[in-house]
Amino acid sequence: MRYHKTIGVSMFYLFLNGQVNHEPAIKELNRWSGVKLFPNDEKLKHRHAHSRAWNETWLSAFFNKPCNNELFVMQSLNMEVAIMQAREDGVDWIFHLDTDELLYPGGTETFSIQEYMDGLDHDVDAVVFPNYEGLAETDDITNPFTEVTLFKRNFAHVNSEQYFKKYKMVARGNPNYFTTYGNGKSAGKIQPHLRSNGAHRWYIYGKKPKEITSTEPTVLHYVYNKYADLKGRRDRCDCAPTDEDVKRCFILPFDREAFLASSLKEDEELRQYFRERLVWSERDNVRELLKSGLVVRIHTPQLLTQMYSKMPDAGLILAEPGESKTTVMDAYQMPVEE
Repeated sequence: MRYHKTIGVSMFYLFLNGQVNHEPAIKELNRWSGVKLFPNDEKLKHRHAHSRAWNETWLSAFFNKPCNNELFVMQSLNMEVAIMQAREDGVDWIFHLDTDELLYPGGTETFSIQEYMDGLDHDVDAVVFPNYEGLAETDDITNPFTEVTLFKRNFAHVNSEQYFKKYKMVARGNPNYFTTYGNGKSAGKIQPHLRSNGAHRWYIYGKKPKEITSTEPTVLHYVYNKYADLKGRRDRCDCAPTDEDVKRCFILPFDREAFLASSLKEDEELRQYFRERLVWSERDNVRELLKSGLVVRIHTPQLLTQMYSKMPDAGLILAEPGESKTTVMDAYQMPVEE
């Protein structure tokens, strides 16, 4: 939240699950200005149960399925709650982010997401921010925000010839170019009939929204950067560690592989799997990919988050009255044991 306030976000809607969905955490989060909390309680469950999202045919394919499917539905329901809250609060734009993601306003003069959003044409309804995936370069990362500076760039921002030429090197034995999603995250302009369109998009009842894709600002996704992220995957679901069951439980191919690996491998074998698939320690390969433009160094989030750890009050200033309000939805999905 400190980071996002620094780049111009003025309001946060936090949907609490797992280790933060209890009184001590709620009490601490309530001390923050510009923050509204949505604990996973009976009130929220009632709002979910009466959501218009249950009438959406595109979402019905995920109903009554476990694990990641259930999470996808919950995020869509949370987005519907957030839209209603944003209209009450006079918010202009809304983002949906997880707690392992940061908006990165690349290309702006003042490193401000406000600057970028204020510069959009007035008829733009939604903006897709291509995601960049954080890459661990050692196997002992504990805080990705302060330790990860290498990122795999999105297909939308790279040379297609280089992408196909070096695809195998970048995929690193994993099922796809990215380990998880590759379709970015989007911002939606608050207006009548805005609705969620999955966790990554917004739509509008009655018309096709004018959607653009940003050429420089991105979403930085710090996924599977810690060994604990991989090891903890086995505790995310009650599914059986079989090829058939993981297809039922997980949407993305690497999440399926990670669940099987973390469930079936002993610790040292799993650590070796982590190093082979997810740690980028080969300097020559990294330099080659940097030269090709498929990966990039980004230091600003690291420097800011390091500053926050040393200066507890840094990044707490809200936008001045009269400035447009932009909301980040943060969905806390971390396992309890982490």
